Amino acid sequence: MGRWEPNARGRLEEAALELFAERGFEQTTVAAIAERAGLTERTFFRHFGDKREVLFSSEPFSGAITEAVGAAPEGTAPFEAVARALERLGEVLQDRRERALKRQAVIAANPELQERELVKLASLARTMAAALRERGTPELPAILAAEAGIAVFRVAFERWLDDSETREMPELIRSGIDELKAVTGTGQEARPA
Repeated sequence: MGRWEPNARGRLEEAALELFAERGFEQTTVAAIAERAGLTERTFFRHFGDKREVLFSSEPFSGAITEAVGAAPEGTAPFEAVARALERLGEVLQDRRERALKRQAVIAANPELQERELVKLASLARTMAAALRERGTPELPAILAAEAGIAVFRVAFERWLDDSETREMPELIRSGIDELKAVTGTGQEARPA
């Protein structure tokens, strides 16, 4: 095996999802994941702290959120900056639907992983709130906007994974944002779902 392996992280993620689906999360070892990916356990641990991190790494999402909130024009309301960040996150996810479906099936089968998913969403909310504070938003409005945004994201994500849903993730997020504004009396009337 060569010293450098191209796309090691992606190969490890794919191997882990395959094995989690075949054997279950608990029965899958790091050694088996590394072997399936054609890599070593040492390479696995260079990319992930443990096998749960394969499912919960938020690197691409945290960066996309921070960048999108920061790029919102000056004077943008906090929740609208969050909306832009969520739409950006939806764009990042859009091409990963098959992976998201596999990942969600693994999480749904394990209560510990369901709890970890909530922790990840809370972490994304903290990332959004921090990005809003960097823009000068006071702490409480930043937290409320971020938490409301995560609620919208969760609903949109669940709908996106539904087999009967044909809309893309960014569209579902925008629809959820519009619905939230409608139920709070802060925006246009709700659109049909």
